[in-house]
Amino acid sequence: MSQPEGNESRSEASFARLEAAIGQLLDRLTTVRDRAEAAEAKNAELAQLVQRFTGNEHEAGQLMTRLKALEDENVELRGRLDRGRDGVDRMIARIRFLENQ
Repeated sequence: MSQPEGNESRSEASFARLEAAIGQLLDRLTTVRDRAEAAEAKNAELAQLVQRFTGNEHEAGQLMTRLKALEDENVELRGRLDRGRDGVDRMIARIRFLENQ
């Protein structure tokens, strides 16, 4: 025979966990939205500065496009470096293992 009180308390606990998870997701969404807005504002500010220094809107657009490409490349290169370091660490671990045998 099932226990209705036990099922009800389990349901309440599940609902509380779901509510907490949704709250965390909403907090995270707010953080991400704030960061996106800050990045957009910074990008607009940089575009204005570049245009002011170059005096040419087209050249400013080219510089901003190039800057974005370099930032993307930087992220990719950092990833490659991290993967390379992991590979070197694995090789060192293998060498140490072989030395200890």
